[in-house]
Amino acid sequence: MQLYSQHEYSGDSGIVTMTSGPINIASYYTGADDSIYTILLLSAQEDGEIYEDGLSEITRTITANIHTNTLDAILPVLFQRLSVYPTLNDEQKLALIFGSTLKRAIITRLRDDVAVSKSELNIWLKDQYREGFFDIEVELNSLVKIGIVKVISIQGQPSDMVFLVNDILVLRIPSRELISDPVDHHLPESLKSAYFTEVKAYFQEYHPNESDNITLCENVLLEPQAYEVLKLIRQAMVTRNDIEKLRKKGVDDIDKVLRILWDNKLLVILQDEHGNEYYCLTADVVLKKIFPEYHIDTIKHQYQTRSQSPDVLHQALEIIKERYYEMQREAKTKKAIA
Repeated sequence: MQLYSQHEYSGDSGIVTMTSGPINIASYYTGADDSIYTILLLSAQEDGEIYEDGLSEITRTITANIHTNTLDAILPVLFQRLSVYPTLNDEQKLALIFGSTLKRAIITRLRDDVAVSKSELNIWLKDQYREGFFDIEVELNSLVKIGIVKVISIQGQPSDMVFLVNDILVLRIPSRELISDPVDHHLPESLKSAYFTEVKAYFQEYHPNESDNITLCENVLLEPQAYEVLKLIRQAMVTRNDIEKLRKKGVDDIDKVLRILWDNKLLVILQDEHGNEYYCLTADVVLKKIFPEYHIDTIKHQYQTRSQSPDVLHQALEIIKERYYEMQREAKTKKAIA
């Protein structure tokens, strides 16, 4: 009842956290239009606030499927994804961003426009996604936290402006370390040529596309068991016994995981003359933030056509300059460490 009262008091979509005896509770409310509550029960040591982005995402999925026959089937998957949310590394957090239709739409819009007011972005998203719900504050906050956008108040603008600080690159590449010396990474000399042939054949046919990138994020990087095996085969060519050891890390259904990696063309299995099988990475996944250098031309065009406020464009240039110098400092630090 207390949860209900807190949500009803504001009437807006969003998260409410509270403690009840030995447990913490995080509740996400969709707002009055759908009036759906997604409630997560946590231990006393867990902080409900860190689940806000995850609860928002799965609540949107639940809302979209609540009147279908698929809801029961997807709930365990959604719970599994949410349960590992606090332990996601930087790569997985970017995968979560890229895998979100809404966040991807925001990034795409900012690629084209450099900066968009928060109010305009909110209206545009509502027009694009009429069937679902979203909370613009939650969506933007998660992008701010990970360094993709900045939200800045500019004098003369009726609403805060949203700027793109970093874009996201998703790409398949050959593993430089494994390709440079597969034998040193536990592949028998007799299979070296076969491995090169498999990798070369794959990349001769590879064409990057967004659909493939989304699938990689959802089915591999954000699937805990598949990601554990991916991390292993990124390091070396391994045997089935090596993979079996991952059961200690929660990889229970090894055959299913290997099928996922195989179906997503990340895995090749090579057999030596003794019948020993080696599980090898065909194509690694690069997922990282990149500097939106292309915005310089966009800013120039918008200035010439007067399609954007000079103050907004000046701020956009300042953000680009700040990010550029930050990259230079990062490069110097890496060089010094090396």
